[in-house]
Amino acid sequence: MIRDNVAALLRELPPGVALVAAAKSRTPAEVLEAIEAGVRLIGENYVQEAAAAFAVVGRRAAWHFIGHLQKNKAKKAVELFDLIETVDSAALAAEIDKRSREQGKIMPVFIEINSGREPQKAGVPPEAAETLVREVAALANIRVEGLMTMGPETGEPEDSRPYFRLTQGLFESLKALGIPGVSLTWLSMGMSHSYLVAVEEGANMVRLGTKIFGPR
Repeated sequence: MIRDNVAALLRELPPGVALVAAAKSRTPAEVLEAIEAGVRLIGENYVQEAAAAFAVVGRRAAWHFIGHLQKNKAKKAVELFDLIETVDSAALAAEIDKRSREQGKIMPVFIEINSGREPQKAGVPPEAAETLVREVAALANIRVEGLMTMGPETGEPEDSRPYFRLTQGLFESLKALGIPGVSLTWLSMGMSHSYLVAVEEGANMVRLGTKIFGPR
């Protein structure tokens, strides 16, 4: 099933749109099957869960952290992950920078945008994004490479469109500023129910779990 799902998605997604397999609560065997089917990017929400999968899979895929990262987990996250998609504060960025420096790494990151301005959700409000990007760009061992958003959980994919459109507009306006140390390349938005709308609105990276692995 996983193999067929991945094959269908790789056919369906336009050229240039990267597929992240969102592997929260999936077994290392399932993650391995997705990789064997052609997935190149694995997204994990929890550092511990990622470590278990990494022990089986290793560097056969690139690893993206897509959950809420606590500062006390930053050291392990920097060890394991190739990219952290969820930087939403200067304090977290500083911790990632410190741990990256200790490990001799430059860590690519995305800035997470709270496009729905939901108080209970992670992410920086759109109006504060430029300030945060400039603060993160000043750190030597972090490189800002994109933006990521979840958007509010909506029943209908179409309901996500305004939030994706807002984030895409922010992406373009930040890119136009030409901030030194920032290479905005990736716009990560859209999950299993909303990825087609996200792609229509400019996403070039989508994070899909159910669509690859089936229901949890």
